[in-house]
Amino acid sequence: MTNRPTREQDSEITTIVARDQARLRAFIRSRVINQDEAEDILHDVFYELVQAYRLLDPIEQVSAWLFRVARNRIIDRFRKKKEEPLADLTSDQEDELQLDIALPAPDASPQAAYVRTVLLQQLQDALDELPASQREVFIAHELEGRSFKELASESGVGINTLLARKRYAVLHLRARLQPIYDQFDI
Repeated sequence: MTNRPTREQDSEITTIVARDQARLRAFIRSRVINQDEAEDILHDVFYELVQAYRLLDPIEQVSAWLFRVARNRIIDRFRKKKEEPLADLTSDQEDELQLDIALPAPDASPQAAYVRTVLLQQLQDALDELPASQREVFIAHELEGRSFKELASESGVGINTLLARKRYAVLHLRARLQPIYDQFDI
């Protein structure tokens, strides 16, 4: 343990935060839908930085450390969220309910930014092509993070019907986006 003065530590921490905050925020926001949760994770990461700096020797490769901590916090958040058990689904059926699109980071290279723009536009176009019932359940579950149980309760439509609607939406979106992935070799 070093005996660096607190002012020196504060100065180093301030420099690190100023240097890495924008990139780290963009990294977290690209992976967490709810922006309030993303900000909470960002604050948790910087809090952990301060704690580590106060207790340990200076961290080697601070930027890499921050991104690793952020990734772990994101994973922890997703693990803590209660998932609705879908006991009747086989693993093949579960795979059919997830779109798993890979978007380049918004702050990446100009080419990556272009690919991201094209993918998002194609996703929007593909969503617009869906029947309203499929589009609504996809957006509610995938983008808004709402559970099938909650959607069924609000709409009066059975969970299995909602699952089927989302499955059809995902299959359509995958088919519609695949040529873009092939074109840009993603």
